[in-house]
Amino acid sequence: MKLGLHYWSYSTPAEAAAIAPTLTEAATTAEQAGVASFTVMDHFFQMEAVAPAEEPMLEAYTTLGFVAAKTQRMTLGVLVTGVMYRYPGLLAKTVTTLDVLSGGRARLGIGASWYEREQRGLGVPVVPVAERFERLEETLRIVRQMWSDDNGPFAGQHYQLAETINSPQPLSRPHPPIMIGGGGEKKTLLLVARYADACNLFGTAAGADDVARKLDVLRGHCAAEGRDYDTIEKTVVAHRPPLADVDAFLAEVSSYAALGVTEVQVTPDRHPVEFARRLGDEVLPRLADIG
Repeated sequence: MKLGLHYWSYSTPAEAAAIAPTLTEAATTAEQAGVASFTVMDHFFQMEAVAPAEEPMLEAYTTLGFVAAKTQRMTLGVLVTGVMYRYPGLLAKTVTTLDVLSGGRARLGIGASWYEREQRGLGVPVVPVAERFERLEETLRIVRQMWSDDNGPFAGQHYQLAETINSPQPLSRPHPPIMIGGGGEKKTLLLVARYADACNLFGTAAGADDVARKLDVLRGHCAAEGRDYDTIEKTVVAHRPPLADVDAFLAEVSSYAALGVTEVQVTPDRHPVEFARRLGDEVLPRLADIG
């Protein structure tokens, strides 16, 4: 079982000048402790459900480029890229750039964007949910084409590209892993079966039962699409804070592992450096026995 650190807040400590050194220390401490992946959110306002929108928030891919220069081993990605925030061809180029400069450590996490306040606030088009999923599927097709030998045109309903030249190509082979986030059973998990290398689900208070049900749906989509279910990596954002009760957290992780989940992401609930350090001291040594 791998552990991922999902860095969702830049509010601790409170001073803007402390964001970069804190981010550096948290990321390097996590990597030294054995954390396998480092992810950030694709938001421009903080999520109102967890904190005031006015709290500090950094642009995701700039942040990952910074973290790439400070680390050596962790996979780097956005959990998850909002499909409406970047033209697909430019997104493929951005992730390629991260992959090349990080030595092949990029992962494309992507999903249907949802936070309309930040979209309206910053002038990002707000479109109906059905169209967002149409755009998501076209984006997945475009990035896969750009990460292939086909540099010809792409003609979709929402996006038209005259050329899909992408030089240099990513270092990751055959391309940076594509992870689709979300548990929507009719559309999101169907797109996972068609296009993704990994899925990302949210743990809930119900524990492994909800995740098990989502994975059963994914298995059904894979059967219908002729996709080998076992080739898709299963990842989960843990519901239970890992440091509040380590034994209970590890029991939850064990239940996910029994379902075939191979990576669990956790979010800091205190100063991020302290959180990363305690993960290394209290959680990761015991996590090695799960899998």
